[in-house]
Amino acid sequence: QVQLVESGGGLVQAGGSLRLSCAGSGRTFSNYAMGWFRQAPGKEREFVAAISWSGGNTEYTQSVKGRFTISRDNAQNTVYLQMNSLKPEDTAVYYCAAATLRLGSLLKSEYHYWGQGTQVTVSS
Repeated sequence: QVQLVESGGGLVQAGGSLRLSCAGSGRTFSNYAMGWFRQAPGKEREFVAAISWSGGNTEYTQSVKGRFTISRDNAQNTVYLQMNSLKPEDTAVYYCAAATLRLGSLLKSEYHYWGQGTQVTVSS
């Protein structure tokens, strides 16, 4: 299995930027498609972005397209989420997850390994 640890969350003003990192350890990181999800208080955990095992394919939820960028560095066993033009509605706990797939998935059920989450708070 793979262990995942997120970092990079924090408090930022609307319009600002944050870069989340997710470090993987355990089994070969490049065997997994990776995803970012988020969960706001009182809401379901929702898909944000996904990237294929090679990094060649990415998917985004509509609300973050053009603002967020997912990337990965398999040599460093790390996946990133660059978040620009942040809005108060982006406030949530952000989780990275790993799936034994070549391409990323929008479905939570496809991901078997999850990190502990990192809080992102965007003030207005």
